Amino acid sequence: MSTTRQRGSHWELAAESFLRQRGLRTLARNYQARVGEIDLIMMDGDTLVFTEVRFRADETYGSGADTVTRAKQQRIIRAARNYLARHAAAHDLPCRFDVVSIGTREGRTLINWIRNAFDAPILHHESRRAQYSELHRS
Repeated sequence: MSTTRQRGSHWELAAESFLRQRGLRTLARNYQARVGEIDLIMMDGDTLVFTEVRFRADETYGSGADTVTRAKQQRIIRAARNYLARHAAAHDLPCRFDVVSIGTREGRTLINWIRNAFDAPILHHESRRAQYSELHRS
């Protein structure tokens, strides 16, 4: 029997493959920061994409996407801020937060890619550029 971490890793790889087939490029997997974790960090054209992958075998009480609560969103946003602070090349890139919700029905795997699943206005590149400039003016 596989552990929860192994199952999670399996579905994250499936989501990554799904997104790569649609033209996204992987920058990081399982980005860990003290404030949170991001399953996948990818590029979609010139947009930096922070992706949360959620699997639910039984969607009776909602999909995997339904489990991305406001608290979970805040942890992902904090981890994204951490990533941006550590990667200067990302400062001027537009960002978005996607969720890949994976489930099964009648033995088939179903993948639902939700672009712009939630928003974090402070991460828009115009705001980051202004903040960065303000910090380095003093």
